[in-house]
Amino acid sequence: QVQLVESGGGLVQAGGSLRLSCVGSGRIFSSYVMGWFRQAPGKEREFVAAITWSGKTTGYADSVKGRFTISRDNAKNTVYLQMDNLKPEDTAVYYCAARRDGYSDYVGAYDFWGQGTQVTVSS
Repeated sequence: QVQLVESGGGLVQAGGSLRLSCVGSGRIFSSYVMGWFRQAPGKEREFVAAITWSGKTTGYADSVKGRFTISRDNAKNTVYLQMDNLKPEDTAVYYCAARRDGYSDYVGAYDFWGQGTQVTVSS
């Protein structure tokens, strides 16, 4: 089992930045692929970014490419999502997720989820 706790959400103006953090429990955190997803009101949960256990491979949704950066610190059991040049359409609840197997950007492929953190971007 892996328990995940997100933090760092909040209210920011368009063009601003936020950094989300996700702390995982368990000594095998470093072996998991980690992903960030988001869900806006009335919409389905969607992929934002993911990173392999080593950090060598990352992937992003087209809508955030060039603005968001995912990273991880396995010594701290933490994965980050740096979000720059935020837009009102980035407003959503952001979820951290963990996956035992290889890299994936599919929501249904992830085994463990955090409770989410709200990000609101005002225009």
